[in-house]
Amino acid sequence: MPSTEREGIRRNAVPDADLGLRIPARFWHDWALFADWCTAADHRPIPAAPDTLALFLHEHPAAVATQRRRLSAINAVHTGHGYPAPGRTETVRRHLDTTRASRLDRLGRLLIQRATELPTLGWPSGLFGRRDALLLILAATGMTFTDLTRLRRRDIRFDGDMLVVTTRSDERFRLPSDPDTGDNPAGEIYLRWANVQAFLDQYPGTHLLRHHLTDPVEIIADPLDAEQARQPLLCPIDRWGHLPHTQPMTPQSVSMLVRAYLSGRAPMRRALPVPSQDDTGAPVESGIILDSGYYDRGTAARRRDHEALEDLTDVFGDIEQRAEALLDELLAVLEGPQDCR
Repeated sequence: MPSTEREGIRRNAVPDADLGLRIPARFWHDWALFADWCTAADHRPIPAAPDTLALFLHEHPAAVATQRRRLSAINAVHTGHGYPAPGRTETVRRHLDTTRASRLDRLGRLLIQRATELPTLGWPSGLFGRRDALLLILAATGMTFTDLTRLRRRDIRFDGDMLVVTTRSDERFRLPSDPDTGDNPAGEIYLRWANVQAFLDQYPGTHLLRHHLTDPVEIIADPLDAEQARQPLLCPIDRWGHLPHTQPMTPQSVSMLVRAYLSGRAPMRRALPVPSQDDTGAPVESGIILDSGYYDRGTAARRRDHEALEDLTDVFGDIEQRAEALLDELLAVLEGPQDCR
């Protein structure tokens, strides 16, 4: 912003004595309405949480143009004082755009249905199924793909029987139980994926994990330590089932998966047979006793073979030269003049 414009805003700004702010005159009325409501409702006006702003708009119904003007004023005051704009969040956008909210609700129901159909057991189908199911229910909230990939394990928790997810911008998404059945598929889906991460906390590596997904055992999850809390909530999975704990998924990969599930073209991952934990894959013979000359005979055999194969390099070199000569002759025949008739 040019210095002359900033100076003009300062001259036309009205001080807010209660908060120590200077509010541009054109925003004063809308800001004062919001700040007074926050004081009466015991909310903090700056920095305001997106939920606070959404509640304010709900309790002060008005034409869409009026609500947008209020949002512009509140966002401008925040950004002018170095805070993120609370009105640029999915919660507020849904409140203003009912058509968009209705469309996202329909997509959300479809994504939740897809999530409940995914496998939870088997290797590696159960591993991909558990992660993708959580990915789909988070996408069903309308959360941006970028915010989704920035989630850490500490950003999701239960509030009673409701799953609450908090984004980096402090926007909260609540996934309550079904009011008709009382079931909470979102909570169950989250717990299945959390079980995988808790298992890996105790038993790192995919060898034991594949047996756990084939024949699950009960895992007592300890409270997250600082390092675990910072780990990405959703991480990529390679074809061998390896999960890099510190590497989050990319927005592009999340977008591709969501679109694939919506279109019915999601990758089908079959459950593979898992060998018994007692099966090491290599038979062991017991009771064999080697005689005292075993190692001497082996050493002598290696020495003999080394002497016999000493000239092998020259033989290979000669073969390579002949092959190149034959190739040159073939190219000459192919590129030479041809009798056209």
